[in-house]
Amino acid sequence: MPEQQQWTIAATEQPPEWFIQAVKQYTPASSGLYAAQLLWQRGIKDNQQLTAFINYKAYQPASPFEFGQEMHLAIARLQQAYNAKEKIAIWGDFDADGITATSVLWDGLGQFFKQNTQLIYYIPNRLKESHGLNNQGIDNLAKQGCKLIVTCDTGSTNIEEIIYAKELGIDVIVTDHHTLPVERPPVAAIINPRYLSREHQLFNLSGVAVAYKLVEALYQTLPNIAKYPLEDLLDLVAVGLIADLVQLSGDCRYLAQLGIQRLQEDFKQPPAARRRPGVGRLLELCQKSGDRPTDISFGLGPRINAVSRIQGDAGFCVELLTSRDVKRCNELAEVTELANTRRKSLQKDVQAQVAQKLTQLDLSTTSVIVLEDAQWPAGVLGLVAGQVAQETGRPTILLSTEGVGEQGSRGAEGEINSLFSNSELSTQHSALLLARGSARSVNSVDLYQLVKDQAHLLHRFGGHPFAAGLSLLVENIPLFTAAINQQLRQSLGSTTLTPTVQADLTVTVADLGKELFLELKVLEPCGMGNPVPKLLIQNCWFENAWHRNQQDWQGKKVQYIKTEFDIRDDSSRSAFPGLWWGHYKDELPIGRCDCIAELDYNTFKKRYEIRLIAVRPSVNSTLNTRNAPLILDLRNQEHSASNQHGLNHNYPLTAVILEDCPTSWENLRLWLRRCLTTSSFASTLDNQQQLAIAWSKPNHQSPNQIWLTLVGIAKYLSRTNQPVTRVQLLEKIGISDQTLLVGIKALKSLGFTVKRQDNYLQITWHRSDRAENLADAAVAQFLAAVREEQFQQQYFAEVPLSTIIAIASSDNYIGKNL
Repeated sequence: MPEQQQWTIAATEQPPEWFIQAVKQYTPASSGLYAAQLLWQRGIKDNQQLTAFINYKAYQPASPFEFGQEMHLAIARLQQAYNAKEKIAIWGDFDADGITATSVLWDGLGQFFKQNTQLIYYIPNRLKESHGLNNQGIDNLAKQGCKLIVTCDTGSTNIEEIIYAKELGIDVIVTDHHTLPVERPPVAAIINPRYLSREHQLFNLSGVAVAYKLVEALYQTLPNIAKYPLEDLLDLVAVGLIADLVQLSGDCRYLAQLGIQRLQEDFKQPPAARRRPGVGRLLELCQKSGDRPTDISFGLGPRINAVSRIQGDAGFCVELLTSRDVKRCNELAEVTELANTRRKSLQKDVQAQVAQKLTQLDLSTTSVIVLEDAQWPAGVLGLVAGQVAQETGRPTILLSTEGVGEQGSRGAEGEINSLFSNSELSTQHSALLLARGSARSVNSVDLYQLVKDQAHLLHRFGGHPFAAGLSLLVENIPLFTAAINQQLRQSLGSTTLTPTVQADLTVTVADLGKELFLELKVLEPCGMGNPVPKLLIQNCWFENAWHRNQQDWQGKKVQYIKTEFDIRDDSSRSAFPGLWWGHYKDELPIGRCDCIAELDYNTFKKRYEIRLIAVRPSVNSTLNTRNAPLILDLRNQEHSASNQHGLNHNYPLTAVILEDCPTSWENLRLWLRRCLTTSSFASTLDNQQQLAIAWSKPNHQSPNQIWLTLVGIAKYLSRTNQPVTRVQLLEKIGISDQTLLVGIKALKSLGFTVKRQDNYLQITWHRSDRAENLADAAVAQFLAAVREEQFQQQYFAEVPLSTIIAIASSDNYIGKNL
């Protein structure tokens, strides 16, 4: 269960008036104050920075030849291949950055080399080969006559594989952004922004952006050859950049801004006229329009990533992103959507299993969470590890031994760097069982260095400070877990790891809407280093909350839960809509609370709404007001709803009286929420309506007698052809709505037909030889439902008031039957 979150508020230094006025030029419909505060917080503090940040037309991008001699070497080798008509292979990677990088090279180099004859591409199988070059794949390319390999998003540390390719007469150009080798590899060229200074505007490029820079240099070197403009590649660049979660500053931000614009322009075209019908179809399937970075991070990116996670082979994704065959792209998009549906299902299953294992851990003595299971599919472990890390505030490593072999043991995430020689690996570990998995970090813990320090216990490991993949002998897991926990504890000292969420601005419900949305939109595209603004809303409350199961795109399997609600506070008479993904409505606090949310525009519903990030009861909120308790216990007393003067005169006459005994905590919480949110728009805790629980100890008939009564009423209504309302039936039989539904199903099993006409039910009976057998399965279900309902009512007639207050007011309780 998630620990209590620590909330922090970003330091709010008031920007000078000249800066606010400068920002207002870009937000004419609003004051610009909130955007100015955020930009000032994030280091944008002069006019030149501001203009270049907001207006991409004012930004001066870097030349691709800023990579220096390496770019010149790469272009020279490509020119040699062009002149000699050599066969070239693009060696890509299987995540969204790698797939889009491969697609950029496929389309870009394809302007100079004939596709499928002079130019081919190869993407490793995630479940069999993992990241990077491998000898088997190189052998395959050599047999096809390739003389040059151009990598993208991978290859920097594959020294032995590069040497092997050279022995076969194949040169390698590496384009990558991952960890650098100690010495320059024996390549024709290596283009990696990590060779540049951290302050360089190209330093944060992802794999797809590095690939784009190579194509840009070739366009400049061999002008007048390409049929299509270089800018046609920018939509793919934006997808890879945003999906890879790189810092969107410098050229990264510039390319993402241009790319999103291209993406939106193409999506507005009819499918037959789109340059990328596959991308358009994916956007349609995830109900996005391509004009927001979140359309990529929550829509396109996860779908592209899902293919390799589920199927291993993601090669067809390049065709999906680059083909202009609408029919073929639609087919591939639906295969991709199915893979994403399967990914969600697997992720949900693993999340539930991990949550169960977490209950057995003492988090007070755990610095790094390390969990393993033989059945976990490796493809989704990184996603689940990231969620656990966020919820617990601790680095998380999840390991699986499912289907592990020598080929597939190279880590599930990130650029995998071998810590041993291949000969040592094959001799030492080939016959032993290996676990492999994914690691995710939070709270500025450098996970890469932390795990690398345990190299003596690992098979392979590689990645980044916040995301990595690893493999190790199963027998080493206990030693590894103890060592990494001890190491982090020592480095932290007295620092405590807790899940943290930071708010950037404090706003009111009255501030929410189109005006604020457009003002904050000047910060887009958001990403690493420039996160989506998180808004703190204090002393608010929720109304009209309801949740539903979100099904897959074919309407079959339940994938996840979402709660919809309206939020209110004292600033406005109007409520504002919102969503809370992955949560039930019962998890919303009752009464006044504080929340942190993101403001969004729902293109599907065409409305502005908030996306809830975190919520907690307000420090001023309580279920007991200063003057009188909110819940009055009048159970088993003589009273009448029509005669409130029968109540104790110490209590307000405006109390809401609940005479019907509830059958679940959810039912009781709904009544309490109604009291807290319907009394008046500007209500305070001192004048909230009170809830008087005033039911009596039930005097139940036997379930069998209730069933016979229901059958008798049904026969009478059929014989007299009289309609009946649902309320009349409930009052006559004395059961709940839910149990009545079970009873109607049982009636249908005996030959009754129940039809709804307006607000009435019409019941008819087709006589048969079948008796009203109490052992019948449908009837047995009804009897069981009645017994359960009666048990619940008996419980609520006697449960102490203190228990009702404690459970009904809990902010994370999911209403369900006891």
